[in-house]
Amino acid sequence: MTDTSPVTNYSVLMTAAFALALVASVMLKFWLATRQMRHVAQHRATVPTAFQAQISLEAHHKAADYTIAQGRLGLLELAFGTAVVLGWTLLGGLSWLDQALQQWMEPGVPQQVALLAVFMVIGSVLDLPFTLYRTFVLEQRFGFNKTTPKLWLQDLIKSTLVGAVIGLPIAALVVWMMGATGAYWWVWTWGVWMGFNLLMLLVYPTWIAPLFNQFKPLDDAALKDRVSALMARCGFTSKGFYVMDGSKRSAHANAYFTGFGASKRVVFYDTLLAQLSPAEVDAVLAHELGHFKHKHIVKRMVSLFGLSLLGFALLGWVSQQVWFYTGLGVVPSMTGANDALALLLFMMVLPLLGSFVGPVFAQLSRKHEFEADAYAVAHTSGADLSSALLKLYKDNASTLTPDPVYVKFYYSHPPASERLGRMRTAAAGT
Repeated sequence: MTDTSPVTNYSVLMTAAFALALVASVMLKFWLATRQMRHVAQHRATVPTAFQAQISLEAHHKAADYTIAQGRLGLLELAFGTAVVLGWTLLGGLSWLDQALQQWMEPGVPQQVALLAVFMVIGSVLDLPFTLYRTFVLEQRFGFNKTTPKLWLQDLIKSTLVGAVIGLPIAALVVWMMGATGAYWWVWTWGVWMGFNLLMLLVYPTWIAPLFNQFKPLDDAALKDRVSALMARCGFTSKGFYVMDGSKRSAHANAYFTGFGASKRVVFYDTLLAQLSPAEVDAVLAHELGHFKHKHIVKRMVSLFGLSLLGFALLGWVSQQVWFYTGLGVVPSMTGANDALALLLFMMVLPLLGSFVGPVFAQLSRKHEFEADAYAVAHTSGADLSSALLKLYKDNASTLTPDPVYVKFYYSHPPASERLGRMRTAAAGT
């Protein structure tokens, strides 16, 4: 450690700042969640006029009830998660775990990797009741869950093994670099981390995703010709069109691009193809092409790279300050490495900042969605895109009456009323 001066005052300030940020974050999230549930409940009785021809009152009720049920579960998760963070930090849980592992293992990279691994395992176990409730109670109640306990357990085992095979070597490399590459370790570590993320864009669609789902080539010749013509018309190519068996886990529908460079592919959920007409699938694909045409993916990656560099720089500084550890309830080693402790504490502090800057990124994401919609309307039928989105809103039980303030903070996609209104304007302009 480089900071050996008296740190009591800084430690107290760190504790106070952390506690204040935690309380403010919880209060903000609680206020937003209750606003959303109250607003949706108040508008449950009547379908908005603009949607009365397409959305039944029964579907509107289901969407409202689903939104409210999710909100209530979210409040429980918020309360529990806050208690867990306090337990790890100010109540000394992380410090106790670190000292316990030091009694079993010699100081060094293996001990620090073990600390990261045990922390993650404990966190996963604590989250397990909420995961099970969400899947087998909440999603089941509204008719979305299609997974079985056996399949769920298989997924858990696979994801754990994949996480261990990939995560443990990366964790060991990061911890080693933090201690072996000098004062600017955070620059080199950031570079490795970004390289790993780019590598995963290549590896995930080909090697990892097939461990959990089947990806079959699109065998509907007419639809394949249609979407191929659309991509050619828009100047895009891909490695192929695939259908994913999403229906074996959920009734929710989606479509997405995945991969990078030569491994880029288009994936349709089988539930999406079952719900939409070929023209509507065309429009949804055009929307995704719009994201690529406007370079939204590249812009988001550049933003991620820049923000992560700032994050690593901040971590590089606070990891050398004794008050950062003591102010968060951890007793650091004054002679050995504290790299794993710094990583874990930083992971718990950083989301508190995200609670207040999140609306900026949500607004940017909604802007991108509007641009992608406009691109789709320019290259396909706006009526088809509108009808496709309404079907997806209905089939996914997405509320048509969200609270406007909640939307500003959390919605990465615009509400249906705003989105369809913009589409009509774009279609008229086209």
